[in-house]
Amino acid sequence: MKTFRLELADSEATEQLGARLAERLPDALIVYLHGDLGAGKTTLARGLLRALGHEGAVRSPTYTLIEPYRVGGHTLYHLDLYRLADPEELDYLGLRDFLGEPCVLLVEWPQRGEGMLPEPDLHVRLEYADTSRVALLEAASERGEAFLASVA
Repeated sequence: MKTFRLELADSEATEQLGARLAERLPDALIVYLHGDLGAGKTTLARGLLRALGHEGAVRSPTYTLIEPYRVGGHTLYHLDLYRLADPEELDYLGLRDFLGEPCVLLVEWPQRGEGMLPEPDLHVRLEYADTSRVALLEAASERGEAFLASVA
C-alpha cells in the first residue's frame, strides 16, 4: 500500500493538508488519525472541514466523543476516543446507525475503539520532528489507495 511523508512546518501547514484532503474527499472514507496529544489531529480535521465549507468552530470532540457535520455534500463524523472507557460504548453512541449511510469518519485515538470500529481506509500519523511535524499518510484499503492516488 502507498505511503506518503510530508513535512509540516506549523499548524497552518497541518490545516492546509486537511484542505488538500478535502479537495478529493469521497462520500465514504474511514480515516484513523494517530499522534500524541497536541500533534495536530484536530487541526487537520479543522482544515478539512473548513475547506468543505464549515464556518463554525471545530474543536476536538473530547467530551462529546462524536461531532457530526453535514457540509460540502458530505456527511462527516469526527470522533475523539481519548476518553472512551470501553470500546462497546461506541454502540451506545450510535456508531452502527451512522455507518449504514455513506459517510466520512475521522477517528482520533482509534486504538481505544479497537474491535468496534470498522477497518480504516487511511491512516494519518502526525509526529513531532524538532520544531515541526511530519505527516505519514498510509493507505489501508483499495479505497484508501485510490484516494491517496487522487490527492498525490
